Amino acid sequence: MILGAENAGVLLPSATVFLLLLCNDKAVLGPWVNSRRVNLFTMLVIGVLVTMSLILTAAVLFPGMTGAQIAVILSVGAGLALLGTVTAFVIGRRSGPREAATPEVLHRFHMPRLETLPPLQLSLMNRFWMIVLRGYLIVAVILVVVRVVQVARG
Repeated sequence: MILGAENAGVLLPSATVFLLLLCNDKAVLGPWVNSRRVNLFTMLVIGVLVTMSLILTAAVLFPGMTGAQIAVILSVGAGLALLGTVTAFVIGRRSGPREAATPEVLHRFHMPRLETLPPLQLSLMNRFWMIVLRGYLIVAVILVVVRVVQVARG
């Protein structure tokens, strides 16, 4: 059923964002946290996932969409994802290089017990993107509800 695929397409970007936050939590992963390159690549992928999710939602709601309209949405979304990634790269370069973990440090690291982990402290940029993600989810849920009503009406 198309609604099942729609729900999965809507939830994938948000799940990926939470996974990215986890992969950057030094208290949890210690020296195994993502490198700047992996984060930049992941941000680009998330941008493309969000764009494709919006295309899926729009195509379900408006079945008359043309290939040209879908291509425009995909191009704009990919461009915004690339712009966001480049911006994050420039901001990240200002923070200075990250120290490389040696194989010995990586091998010796053990994740601390859950109850000893400090609460996650989100940066201003992470807070902003979490608000953007909430907005995306609200819009996506509204679109899914519209589609459910359309299907119920026949």
